[in-house]
Amino acid sequence: MSPYLSLIFSVFLYLRVYGAAVNKPNIIILFADDLGYGDLQIYGHPTSSTPNLNSMASEGLVLTQFYSANPVCSPSRAALMTGRYPPRTGIWPGVLNPNSIGGLPHNETTIAEALKTAGYKTGMVGKWHLGVGENGTYLPTNHGFDYYLGIPYSNDECPCTICYYPNAPCNSPLKIPCNPSFVSCPVFENTDIIEQPAHLPTLSTKYSNAALGFIRANAGKNPFFLYMAFTHVHQPQFSDEDYTNTTLRGPFGDALAELDNEVGLIMSTLKDTQVDDNTFVFFASDNGPSLRVQQQGGNAGLLRCGKGSTWDGGMREPAIAWWPGKIRQGKTAELAATVDLFPTIMSITGAKPGSAFIDGIDMSPILFDSKPSNRESYVYFPAIYDPNIGYHAIRWKQYKAHYYTSGGIGLCPDTYPDIVCRGNYSRRSHDPPLLYDLHQDPSEIYNLDTTRYADVMANIDAARKNFESTFEYSESQVQRGTNEKFMPCASPGCSPFPSCCKTSSQESTLWTSYSSSRV
Repeated sequence: MSPYLSLIFSVFLYLRVYGAAVNKPNIIILFADDLGYGDLQIYGHPTSSTPNLNSMASEGLVLTQFYSANPVCSPSRAALMTGRYPPRTGIWPGVLNPNSIGGLPHNETTIAEALKTAGYKTGMVGKWHLGVGENGTYLPTNHGFDYYLGIPYSNDECPCTICYYPNAPCNSPLKIPCNPSFVSCPVFENTDIIEQPAHLPTLSTKYSNAALGFIRANAGKNPFFLYMAFTHVHQPQFSDEDYTNTTLRGPFGDALAELDNEVGLIMSTLKDTQVDDNTFVFFASDNGPSLRVQQQGGNAGLLRCGKGSTWDGGMREPAIAWWPGKIRQGKTAELAATVDLFPTIMSITGAKPGSAFIDGIDMSPILFDSKPSNRESYVYFPAIYDPNIGYHAIRWKQYKAHYYTSGGIGLCPDTYPDIVCRGNYSRRSHDPPLLYDLHQDPSEIYNLDTTRYADVMANIDAARKNFESTFEYSESQVQRGTNEKFMPCASPGCSPFPSCCKTSSQESTLWTSYSSSRV
């Protein structure tokens, strides 16, 4: 082929792939941390202040039967990114730490990786919690994201510093400490640490600036995927001076109000850049509220238990879908889950999901067509997964069968009024299983007689067999162990470690200069 014809062919391919890609919908996932089912105004909380989420809900679809894939952070986020139950991805048991050797395996296909092949620009802001690893090998930019800014794990997995203006320390009234054995929390930009320790009162501003800059850099030019994973409302709560002591709910309410403001800034920027009518936005949370910090840990509303538990308070989450002119307005009680976002996004963008088995089911019927969900059943995996036991519960339509129950694995106080939620409530097996009708009894109080619901149990057993015929778990990444040399440090080789890991004040201002050249 002559150089001239080769150039024409290259231009043709570029226009075919990227010209068509510009018209594809933008995708934004807004993912809260430890936000309970009952924490938002739209889900009934009487003193929360969330006007921007209220507005998003009034313009979109509120889901009342939406589930995370696990009651703790890392496994639930792995499922969101891959559309696969956590044990398939190796993110079990529990969560990854700053010094963890493992992380989300590179042979897993993330939403970002799939969308990049379809011509998307991909950006992430906030909490990753799927590993850092040696030399940052598991950071978001090594999993399909063109740009990343954030703390790559929970804000209590480091020594507590400053949470509120002017210099208020991160003191829990219950004296629950952050972890002083780890390095101070780092703020990454791509693979570089730009601030360590993270200054929490200004963290939301950093996040907003990066997210809004990413949107403005790509709106109307490239289809984009933004994964905004808030650090709010995980403990220790924090907020800047505009939100400190401004709500009736105290520190938790202040943090929630600041999260809501971040949502509002993103939504208004979509409208300012005139891409709101071509952007699919989905808001949800990674797991239920942390009951161990009591009033500062959120609220599951009428649901039982919280974070760490496979009772519905640990895994049923607030969720809002928004796309003006495309997604119907209102409320739905159809069954859906975070694993369903992956195939749904593949469906509406035309991206290819890769070859791995996907547990998620396309939500398009309930989002766009007012039809019943294609999902009839759902599997509840515990925070501390044991391959010899497997899942703890299965839901079929509105019925949920618990084969095992356990408490909140240290995430719920031993004095909590409901003993089945307590951290010291050991795992129990149930044969026959505990059976609840979640439409009639969302609090899972009234155990049904399985002999009177033989037809229901037959369908649940069929769902179990169908799932077990396809299920395989992967080697645990969490159990690969730890290495303190893998903890992110802005001053490698410094002493005394880890307290010496700090950035200069000049380095810590780089986040303000976000530009499209970084994506």
